[in-house]
Amino acid sequence: MNTAEKLRLLFLCTGNSCRSQMAEGWARALKGDLIDVYSAGIETHGLNRTAVEVMAEAGVDISTHTSKHVDTLRDIAFDVVITVCDNAHETCPFFPGAKKMLHVGFADPPAMAKILAAQGAGEEAQLNCYRRIRDEIRTFVETLPESLNLHEINE
Repeated sequence: MNTAEKLRLLFLCTGNSCRSQMAEGWARALKGDLIDVYSAGIETHGLNRTAVEVMAEAGVDISTHTSKHVDTLRDIAFDVVITVCDNAHETCPFFPGAKKMLHVGFADPPAMAKILAAQGAGEEAQLNCYRRIRDEIRTFVETLPESLNLHEINE
């Protein structure tokens, strides 16, 4: 399938540092033949190093990704926009060309790890927060694009 036939999909999060980056990485690795995938944030917070680490553990290299503001992708006509955090869902900009907008919220690994650290948990417990969300995102991405039911929109 060439790029013109691929589904153009945007994963949108608050800072484009962790969850949306993991989703983009999984989609490229698992569905790159079907999906032209992007990620962005309503802000830019820089790439989360721990997200890079746990994705590498799973065999997916996102170390060259950059944190992008959604406005830098305005010229791309996305078919689907998926928000992966509640804040992005609540403040999501309008995408006039998108056939579908969907919210699939995932817990925030940095916030979870910070709480655990404050409770005295070690590094491994904190890493496990990232690993759990990484694996949840993979499970979701594995269902794409079929789970989007885009054929209903095109009928």
